[in-house]
Parts: sequence; C-alpha cells; structure tokens
Amino acid sequence: MSTAIQSGSTFDIKAFLKSLTQRPGVYQMLDARSKIIYIGKAKNLKKRVSSYFGKKNVASKQQVMVSHVHSIDVTITHTESEALLLESQMIKRYRPRYNICLRDDKSYPYIYVTTHQDFPRVGFHRGAKSKKGRYFGPYPSAGAIRESLKLLQKIFPVRQCEDSVFSHRSRPCLQYQIKRCTGPCVGLDSIDSYRRQVERTVMFLEGDGSRIIGELAGEMEKASSELEFEKAAGYRDQIRTLRHVLEKQYVHGERGDLDIIACSSRAGMACVKMVYVRKGQHIGDKTFFPNLPQEHTPEAVLEAFIAQYYLERDIPREILLSHTPGNLNLLQRGLEARAHTPVVFSTRLRGERLKWLEMANSNSENTLNTRLSNRQGLHARFFSLKEELGFTDIPSRLECFDISHTQGEQTVASCVVFDTDGPVKSAYRRFNISGIQPGDDYGAMAQVVSRRFKRIQVGEYQTPNIIFIDGGKGQVSAVTTALNELGVSGVMVIGVSKGPSRKSGMEELYCAGDTHPIKIMRDAPARLLIQHIRDEAHRFAITGHRQRRGKTKKKSVLENIDGLGPKRRQSLLRQFGGLREISRAGVDDLRGVDGINRQLAQRVYDTFHN
Repeated sequence: MSTAIQSGSTFDIKAFLKSLTQRPGVYQMLDARSKIIYIGKAKNLKKRVSSYFGKKNVASKQQVMVSHVHSIDVTITHTESEALLLESQMIKRYRPRYNICLRDDKSYPYIYVTTHQDFPRVGFHRGAKSKKGRYFGPYPSAGAIRESLKLLQKIFPVRQCEDSVFSHRSRPCLQYQIKRCTGPCVGLDSIDSYRRQVERTVMFLEGDGSRIIGELAGEMEKASSELEFEKAAGYRDQIRTLRHVLEKQYVHGERGDLDIIACSSRAGMACVKMVYVRKGQHIGDKTFFPNLPQEHTPEAVLEAFIAQYYLERDIPREILLSHTPGNLNLLQRGLEARAHTPVVFSTRLRGERLKWLEMANSNSENTLNTRLSNRQGLHARFFSLKEELGFTDIPSRLECFDISHTQGEQTVASCVVFDTDGPVKSAYRRFNISGIQPGDDYGAMAQVVSRRFKRIQVGEYQTPNIIFIDGGKGQVSAVTTALNELGVSGVMVIGVSKGPSRKSGMEELYCAGDTHPIKIMRDAPARLLIQHIRDEAHRFAITGHRQRRGKTKKKSVLENIDGLGPKRRQSLLRQFGGLREISRAGVDDLRGVDGINRQLAQRVYDTFHN
C-alpha cells in the first residue's frame, strides 16, 4: 500500500505525520523534480520519518537532505524483514543520492558443465541459469573463471570448445596435440572414458580433490602392474598437478561455502573486500567501493552493503565479518528468507579463520589508502580544470566521445564518463553508427552526440558539464550544430586535437565558437585529466570496433545466400564437412543434400565461383 503528500515548494511534515501509519514499511523522499533522493526502512514508519524533521541532534548533512524534500512516498509491508528486502531492491533500482549504494551491479560468472550431453563441455557462463547442466560458483570475476578453466584443462582433458566448433571438426585441434583434450569430436575417445574425466572435473569443482587423487593413485598402480608405464606416468603427472593446485586453493580446515567481508571507512570513502570460499577452496576475491553520501562507520556500510549485495546472488551458509553491522538479526532473517536455509554471521573468530579475516582487513585498509591518495590527485586535476576553463564550481561530470572504423566500415562510437571519483564505467556506452557516408567522422560524431543527448533530455542520464570530442574544429562544429538542433545549452564542448607534433601532452584544445586553441599550461594537472578521458574513450571505441569487426568476420558466407536457412546450412556442413569442401562441390553434388533444390544449389555454387 502506498501514500504520498505533496505541498508545492514546501513540505508540510505536520500534516503528513498526522495520517502516517506506525506499521513497518519503506519511505522514499523526493525532491522538487519528483526524483528520489533517499530511501529508508522502518519498523515504525511514523516514528522513523518524524526523526528526520526534529530540531535537536540532527546532523548538518541530514539537514541539507531534508531541505530538498518536497514529498514522501510510503510503502507499507507486513514485517520489518519485508521492508529490508524492498528497501534493498529500491536502492539498487533508483540509486538515490543520499543512500549508501553498491556500485557494482553485474551478474557474477559461473563455470558451466553441460552434463546432459554425450561429450560434455566445461565453459564460462554469466546470466540466468536456465540451461540444463551443472553450475559452479559464483566466481568473483571473469578473470577468476578463466584462471580456473586453465587449471582444469591442465588436470582433466575435457573439451572447452563451443558446440558449433565441436560438431564440425574433421580433425583434432591444437588442444588434442598438447594433451589438453582427448579428441572426442573426431572419435578418438569413447563416451565412457570421456565421462570419467567429466565426473572427476565435477568432483574437483565440488571440492572432493582428495577422492580424485585416491582414484588416480589406484589407476596408476594398476597400469604399473600391467607394465603400461607410459600410462602410469600420465596418472603420476596428473596427481602431481592436482596436488599442487589443491595446495594453493584449499583454505585450511574449511570444507563448505563461506564469504569473508572486511570493511574500512575513512574520509567519506569506504572499501569493502570480499574473499570467496567455495567447497573449501579459495576461488578469488573482489573489492568494492560503495557510493557514500557522507561519512559512515564500517558497521553502517556493511549493513547497507550486505542487504544490497545478496539481493540477487547466492548466499553462503556462513559469512565472516570484520565489524558487526547494525540490525544484524534483521539482516540474518532477511537472508535466511531468501536462501531458505540458515545463514550464520561470525564476527568473533580465532585460529585460521581469524588469519583470513585479518588478511582481508589489511587488504581493505591498504586499498582504501591507495584510493584516497589517488582521489586527492584526481581532485587536484578537477580543480585545475575548473581554474583553466574558468568554471565557478568544479565540474562534476565529464563525457568524452570517440569514433573508430576501418576505412569507413563497421563504425563504432564510444562515450565514456568521468566524475570526481574517476571513470564511471557503468555509464560507458557504445553506439553502432549507420546512415552516414563511409569515413564521415563529422557525421558520425554529430550522430552519436545527438543520440546521447536525446536520452539525457528525457532524464535517462545526467547532463555533463563538459563534453570532450576526439577531434578538431570540424568535429566541434558538427557537435555544436547537433546540440543546437536539440535546443541543448549550458554544456561546454571541447575538441581534443593531436596537434602538429601528434605527441601526447601536446594536444590542441578547441572550444566551440573559438578560432584559436585554448591556452592550458603543458604541466597543468588539467591536461593529465583530459589525456586520461580522451585515451579511455579511444580504448573503448577501438575495443567496440574490433568486436563488431570480429562478428562480421565470423559470419559465414552461407548466411548471405537467400533461401539457405540454419537447418539447410547445417545439412550442407554436415554433408561436406566444411566450407572448403562446399566451395569445391558442383551443382549436382549440392543438390544431393536434403532440402537443396536445383535453384538453391546454383545460388550456393555461384556464391563461391562468381
């Protein structure tokens, strides 16, 4: 149930409190533009909301927040636990200015084993777990997954190639030659033999490495007794590699799943360090920097972080914490309701567990110190930019655009965003450019800026103070025209040209409407900031262009033939074994494939011979 009261430019808190319930729920504070600036939960809504508007013991930053409140929306829940869950969902969705917000919202990757296939594949998976098979994880990053897959392939020769590659092989690939696959794609391994390797892979991922070593030792002794010394040596090497991996990955004394979370908070910034243990194995760690609206204690940061982090992620049975968060019992009940299993928070530790937590805590402190040091340097660069460009206040948001293409083909534009904390990678965007003359960088730049600002005008993104363009006067003029057509004003447009020397640090900067370059000292910190955002836009554009170009190259020539759908393409490839053999076939040979008539066979033949 929801209710709201608005009263023009002044919020009448007394009238609002008269009708406000004392039941548990979630409250949303909105500003004059009806934008949510704060979301909170309460066991007693009336008591909690009224505390913000009292005259005594109210922090100055809280007073600033309250001064922006023009309305409050309230959603009533049955219990405080339901309010906690709803609050976390809303904070993640709306990211209010005055809430502690978890910056990272990506889904976490898993190792995926297609156990339903005759010759299962081990690979990377991110997203919904909707396919058949087994999922192991989550892992803290794609890099951790790749490292684990590399280790798995050294120990267990199970294929990691895509099904499309596996089904069309006519001879063994390089992985077979270096003994990291048994070549099931070309019949060099039986289903039963291959399945044993898959079962051991699953056992390893489940944390049962010692059992695998026992099985391999038995097979090594058997092979040795039967005088198959080469085979026995293979088992010996497999055992040696497996032992080495287990020594590095096992957490002493642990056999289950747990997360270790350490938090450090200082100078308006917080660092949360997470260490992941799955099936007794350390599978990696990850660092988070929650967005803090003001100074908060580690306990308050952990309370907000845990509620948001585990909202859509797997919850381990135990979580080790460096500090005791507020409302710990409420957090525990909320996580148990989501996990449908008991969840234990541990803060008083000893032995090996205490060493792991101390290590995580030390890492979070060191990372926070480094971040604070970098932030001071970044603040100096933003301040320098303000001084050099004549701004009254420090610019809070910068955007930079760049174009990448190969001789006018597969043109991709990038948009990168910086704020006073540095790159905002979640706000980066790429645009596929079309409808322009090949190689028309002016038209491409005008199109991408126009598309971007159309979204800004509807409130999808925040308006930047400055936009940087990788280019000179021509690009700046094209962008300025595009912005004028949209009625956009108040945004400074600066072109970053390589200059006559084309050396880094010697760029010429052109502002819209100026005929001469902007004068900025070579050693000014602002120049380093401009170089950084320009290089980041360039990197992001080139990466997107290469991906788009790669997709085009991977596209089969068969896909361009009218009337040749996926099933007929598969039939052709299955019948002939590959594109080379199809290109050598005559019309009559092509007609012999099911579903291929004479006209279609002729089109296929002409594709390769005209």
